[in-house]
Amino acid sequence: MDFQRQNKRIVSLDIDLITYKKAIDMIVFLGGCKKPSYVCFANVHMVVEAYNDPNFGAKVNGATLVLADGMPLVQSLKLLFKLKQERIAGMDFMPDIIQASESKNLRIFFFGSSESTLDAIRKRVEEKYPKAQVVGYLSPSFSQPINQQRYNSIINESGANIVFVALGCPKQEAWMADNSKNINAVLLGVGGAFPVFAGHVKRAPQLMQKLSLEWLFRLCQEPVRLFKRYLFTNSAFIILLLRQKLSLEKR
Repeated sequence: MDFQRQNKRIVSLDIDLITYKKAIDMIVFLGGCKKPSYVCFANVHMVVEAYNDPNFGAKVNGATLVLADGMPLVQSLKLLFKLKQERIAGMDFMPDIIQASESKNLRIFFFGSSESTLDAIRKRVEEKYPKAQVVGYLSPSFSQPINQQRYNSIINESGANIVFVALGCPKQEAWMADNSKNINAVLLGVGGAFPVFAGHVKRAPQLMQKLSLEWLFRLCQEPVRLFKRYLFTNSAFIILLLRQKLSLEKR
């Protein structure tokens, strides 16, 4: 498949300029070839994490694709470079990839999250995608280090073409970067898409998504867990973005 990578940097991450459809086609191609690769779905949190930790930033930028998951990144590309980039959200992407895998006879694996979430995902896949070939559901312990060699072997032995990964940022991106070369599949770090797909968390209304207020909807659902993160990361992102804008204007 002919794919020439083009991207633009937002503060610390190189965001790939690609259409939603082309991204789907690329993942299906990589999965069909069983090519060791990984894809990151970038948002404000990831940009700030990468800025604070250049080593983490290098792991994200080393991905086969870094997609603009959050609307703030889509709008930043327009603000900084006058580029119109489609939003490629993991929450939309996951069900579309499952559907594409169903039609292309590709095997999929779910890695991460909790047992209860995986059980709910299993039920929904069986109901909505009866022809989907799911070859594994695995919830690693969150209290102990991930046994990389053991889990890599389980995934490889399953014959998976595509692996959905939900370990939370920045853990999942670091895990994919460290392990992708030893796994014969394409890894997709979809994170928060698991609980949404499972029906455990509600998705923000379309209007809030378009207005870049999906974070506010999530904050209202989980204020204790997310308040501190959004207070600092959103503020830091705005400051960093303004600095980049001023720097580009000076040039």
